[in-house]
Amino acid sequence: MMRPETKHAVPRAGDVCRLSAVELAGAIRRKKLSVREVVTAFLDRIETVNPLVNAIVSLRERGDILREADAADARQASETGKLFGLPIAIKDLASTTGLRTSFGSPIFADFVPQEDDFFVERIRNAGAIIIGKTNVPEFGLGSNTYNNVFGPTLNAFDPALTAGGSSGGAAVALALDMVPVADGSDFGGSLRNPAGWNNVYGFRPSQGLVPAGPDLEVFHAQMGIEGPMGRNVADMALLLDVQAGYHPQAPLSYEKPGSFLEGLAPPSTGGRVAWLGDLGGHLPIEAGILDLCQAALGRFSDQSFAVEPLLPDFDFEALWQAFVTLRQASSGCALKVHYDDPSRRGMLKPEAIWEIENAMRLTAPQIRAASVVRTSWHRMLLSIFDRFDLIALPTAQVFPFEVGMHWPSEVAGRPMDSYHRWMQVSAFATLGGCPAVNVPVGFDDKGRPMGMQLIGRPRGDLAVLRAATAYEATLPWQAGA
Repeated sequence: MMRPETKHAVPRAGDVCRLSAVELAGAIRRKKLSVREVVTAFLDRIETVNPLVNAIVSLRERGDILREADAADARQASETGKLFGLPIAIKDLASTTGLRTSFGSPIFADFVPQEDDFFVERIRNAGAIIIGKTNVPEFGLGSNTYNNVFGPTLNAFDPALTAGGSSGGAAVALALDMVPVADGSDFGGSLRNPAGWNNVYGFRPSQGLVPAGPDLEVFHAQMGIEGPMGRNVADMALLLDVQAGYHPQAPLSYEKPGSFLEGLAPPSTGGRVAWLGDLGGHLPIEAGILDLCQAALGRFSDQSFAVEPLLPDFDFEALWQAFVTLRQASSGCALKVHYDDPSRRGMLKPEAIWEIENAMRLTAPQIRAASVVRTSWHRMLLSIFDRFDLIALPTAQVFPFEVGMHWPSEVAGRPMDSYHRWMQVSAFATLGGCPAVNVPVGFDDKGRPMGMQLIGRPRGDLAVLRAATAYEATLPWQAGA
């Protein structure tokens, strides 16, 4: 299988922009490339490509970025940061000191934070040069990156299709070689889904590995996770080494077990994979997706990963309703401050209002009952991981759809009862606090990309990344567009 050409009228990226993040960091460290050369190459690429896809927003002035690159070159001998000299655009849901952070909302269209999110501060301290932001849906709601501040982001392969979301801008920027590596975040597939729909990799770490914040509430809202995205697994491991680790203001965070990048060698020696498929027909899935995933699993078996179909004995509808309740209790409640302000309520999109109004109807017993279901699912996962090393599922239940459609009203003939029901397949790793990686599985006959999730036991992040590296070796095409 070959990767289809992008339908965007863009030239192939130059040699510098095609280098991996690991290769670029090494070339800068060895003075084979200057920071100015690297940054200039990516800014030129952005200038050519971004007007076609709208992946990068709030781009800083070129002169300011290049002055920062020159300053980095001047002090290079004393720099040891893992990301030194690499240009990066931060997802527009994360606060960036002195750089507009809109959250995709007209409420924050002109908001300039005075502090970084914890992981952004770590990226700066590791020597990266922050050049701008990547586009998101409003407050990250839904897997279609559009908003009333910047407009839609278009799929890397087809301008008629959505990029996915909420890390849609990040995925497209990666796929079209506008950045060497990218951060994403994931609650219900927001990092995995756009990676799958743009033929790149995306890693949702275990709950607590990457500290979230600063925030008003740091104990309850633990389903949204920051993580790395890349054109290969090693690049994600490089960024995760910087993002991960305990932070005293994130009390549920924990120390990382070592370097993820260094831990990728030696390669994985194989293992057992539980293939959940469509959960015995419970999940409506567009025709062609399961076939691509099963073909990918066939290639994976060549790397000594034995695949076995599995249907866990669990009430999956109850699990989905628990996800909906817990999401409303966190995201809906967090957004309520805007709903309560008459001047802001009219600027909220319908999906945000739906989350808020349903959150206002919740009772404490309902929230606890949902958490009990989640706990039962966690126990079920642990029992599965007593027998298997990985769980495999499709990354998405539909192929990328038309960008003008906010969300699919039906999948495989079944009606969807919410703006995110069609992303139900992503909830299983989220509710278990498990690490999950999207790996590309190929394209349908219309050239639409798809991905597959490899899910590991909680805190088994390195094992998942090593398995993804083994899978990556089976791909007959390169990631990206």
